[in-house]
Amino acid sequence: MSLVAVTELRELSLSAGAKAGSPAYLSAASGLVQLGSNAYVIADDELHLGVFPLDGPGPGRLIRIFDGVLPDDRGERKRQKPDFESLALLPPFQGFPHGGLLALGSGSRPNRGRGALLGLDKHGSVHRPGHGLDLSPILAPLSTVFAELNIEGAVVAGDEFCLFQRGNRRHPENAIMRYPLSRILAALRDPPTDIIEPAAIHRPDLGSIDGVPFCFTDASALPDGSIAFCAVAEDTEDAYRDGPCLGGAVGIVGVDGRLLSLQRLDRPFKVEGISSRTVADGLEVLLVTDADDPAVPAMLLSTSMTGRPMHSLCE
Repeated sequence: MSLVAVTELRELSLSAGAKAGSPAYLSAASGLVQLGSNAYVIADDELHLGVFPLDGPGPGRLIRIFDGVLPDDRGERKRQKPDFESLALLPPFQGFPHGGLLALGSGSRPNRGRGALLGLDKHGSVHRPGHGLDLSPILAPLSTVFAELNIEGAVVAGDEFCLFQRGNRRHPENAIMRYPLSRILAALRDPPTDIIEPAAIHRPDLGSIDGVPFCFTDASALPDGSIAFCAVAEDTEDAYRDGPCLGGAVGIVGVDGRLLSLQRLDRPFKVEGISSRTVADGLEVLLVTDADDPAVPAMLLSTSMTGRPMHSLCE
């Protein structure tokens, strides 16, 4: 597996007073969407969405998603958090003429099955507060497919909506669930009374380090219908407890779910969010990290998958 160099761009610091009584940064970044000169970042232990400028080192700000306050105690916070692990950019649809951002809980515990939909304006800025969602019509069918449900990525790819299941050392199966986008958008407008089954499930093998499997942590759609993703080899046996991160990676899967490319990062960052864009000789990639330590700020990183034309990068 080839290595790609990673550059540290900035800490995900926040403006003074953004988190009253708490450190002025995000520490558990878990999903990333780039819109213009802003990076929207979801964190798995927050009730807010972070917005960070990409055109300078200025501090970020927070947009509230859910009401309430999470406890400061680390264990109790972990137990009560909504565990937002995915952030997806949605195209325009009824009621959302400029699209929206969809935050999703992992589904790994009963209290982690909520989501939130935030509307965007014509400039790509959030202009509508978060609208809470019950994700059980989507997640309930998946809980019977996987021994431990843990949704860590969500992305719109063409006319499909895709969810990414993250495995672990005990249950190493990674999976991509594909849904008709129209069905998901309809469900966001009018909550369904029945379950929503995936149209297809793909199960790529991402390899491992010293017996610890690489597992999906986020995804980003590419223009040709393929999907870039990030993954980590975290030495844990379930979807709840954290473990040492042995390595991170970026890769690409095709429209059929086949693994097309996988490159390991040159340092073992626990990368949990990805945004990508194509350039003449490959991909430019932004990543955000989760150090599993509330005393350590999350980082915004950059890397690239370059050296060959995009059409052959994935061979």
